Amino acid sequence: MLGAAGAVAVGGALTPVVFAATNGEDSASGTTDSASGTSGTAGTEPQKFPATRTEAATGTAEASAAFAISYVGVRWSGAADGAGIRFADGSSAPGTWQELNGGCATVEGGGTALVAAGDATAYELRLPDGASASGARSLAIDTTGGAGKTFRVPTEPTRVRGVQYLSRPAWGADESKRYKDGKVNSPEVYYPFQTITVHHTDTPNADPDPASTVRGIYEYHAVTLDWGDIGYHFLIDEAGDVYEGRYSGDDLVPAFDKDGKLVTAFHTGGFNSGNLGIALIGTLVDQPPTDAAKASLIRLIKVIARFKGLDPQAKLTYVNPVNGVTKDVDAISGHRDWLATDCPGQTMYDLLGEVRTAVAGRPA
Repeated sequence: MLGAAGAVAVGGALTPVVFAATNGEDSASGTTDSASGTSGTAGTEPQKFPATRTEAATGTAEASAAFAISYVGVRWSGAADGAGIRFADGSSAPGTWQELNGGCATVEGGGTALVAAGDATAYELRLPDGASASGARSLAIDTTGGAGKTFRVPTEPTRVRGVQYLSRPAWGADESKRYKDGKVNSPEVYYPFQTITVHHTDTPNADPDPASTVRGIYEYHAVTLDWGDIGYHFLIDEAGDVYEGRYSGDDLVPAFDKDGKLVTAFHTGGFNSGNLGIALIGTLVDQPPTDAAKASLIRLIKVIARFKGLDPQAKLTYVNPVNGVTKDVDAISGHRDWLATDCPGQTMYDLLGEVRTAVAGRPA
């Protein structure tokens, strides 16, 4: 999910005034800067979220943590398939080897996975067969039990042209995670918007605390995979709640800068710049997205497509503005259209035609 992205037949610049409107039916009443917590028409208030706790380990021998583990992020070198994890306790099939797959994430020269740990306190890893697999690194992540950390959260709902979303402070994004050795790990760069890619997070369905899952994905992407931030521009949970993803600067527009250019995120390796990533929280291989999640996905894409002049049913040629690499894709595509992955899950992938039709406002 590293890399950058450019296409044909997309519209003009998306301005903050248009995209984050503050009046009318699609108003952003209470629109708040999701990065800094400063307010356009409303204030903020302090709220506490559990600070994310982590415990790093190397190798495959049993590793333990002094807390109940929410997720384990794993990365290794060599073959991407054939690794496994076994939990000593907790509710995630203790004592049974579970196959590790990359889910939505991909890395060069190896494999990676984010695995729900079911509050286990210990686990061990198994690397793929063969001498090439080595260098296992894992991170036990707790997103629910840490001491409270205070964030300035908007007192009114934040909206993107009428689509309500949870800003970064509203889901407990610890901005220090974006820094490494005192510097921003992945400085923001911006390119013209070209296309939209849909993902699933490959995390458990019926998630009782999706905000904590977003914090876990953030930790995994920013720290375990060293991307410096969460890889998606937006995430959507099963209740249809939308979460702001990748930090895009101190303005009123999530995902975009004040000139309407898209911040480069980390969701489709080699094709990221100009490519907006939206992830549905859950695993959509056999189970379809909920009606609420699908409706929110359609609303969000419709807003973005409308104000960027993107024809949702178009075929276009994406041009990576960094290296000139091109790829012919649908204007609204799935992760698997770019790379060898099952993402966004078969059931979600099968619904993309319906999503395109709904965004276009045409009868199914």
